[in-house]
Amino acid sequence: MPFPEPGDLIPPFNVMATQGLKVSEKSLKGKITVLYFYPKDDTPGCTTEGQDFRDHLPAFQELGAQVIGVSRDTLASHEKFGTKYDLPFPLIADIDEALCRMFEVLKEKNMYGRKVMGVERSTFLIDMEGRVARIWRKVKVDGHVPEVLEAVKALRQEHSL
Repeated sequence: MPFPEPGDLIPPFNVMATQGLKVSEKSLKGKITVLYFYPKDDTPGCTTEGQDFRDHLPAFQELGAQVIGVSRDTLASHEKFGTKYDLPFPLIADIDEALCRMFEVLKEKNMYGRKVMGVERSTFLIDMEGRVARIWRKVKVDGHVPEVLEAVKALRQEHSL
C-alpha cells in the first residue's frame, strides 16, 4: 500500500524553509497543516496556486490551519518567489527530494518528448495529531484552494475544535 494514505501518521523529517524555519513532523503537531507540493517557483500554475493560498490564508488561519508549500527549488529561489508574490507562508526547499519521495509526488512526466521526473501537484491535509486527513493528487489549480478550505472546515467540525 503506498504512503501516505488517510489515517497514516507522518514519519519523521526535518527540513529547512523560508522565514528561517525548520519544519519537522513534530512542528506540525498541534496544528492543522495544509502541505502543498508544486513543481517550480515562478511558473504560471505554481504562481497562481501560491497566490490563491496567500489570498485565502486569513480564512485558513481563522480555522487554526497553517499553509506550507514544498518544491525542489532552493531556499534562495523560494525567498525570491515568496517576496515577489508576497507569499506570507513558509516554502520548504526539498532539494534532495526527501519529502517528495516520502509523499510519493515524484512522477514521470513527458517534457518536449523527453521523459523526466517531476513533482505532481499534490496537497495533503494533516490533522493536529500529525495524521494525513485528506489527499489531493494531480491537482488542477482552478478551484483547488477553496476546496481545501472546505476540507479544513470539515476537519475542524469532525474534531469539534
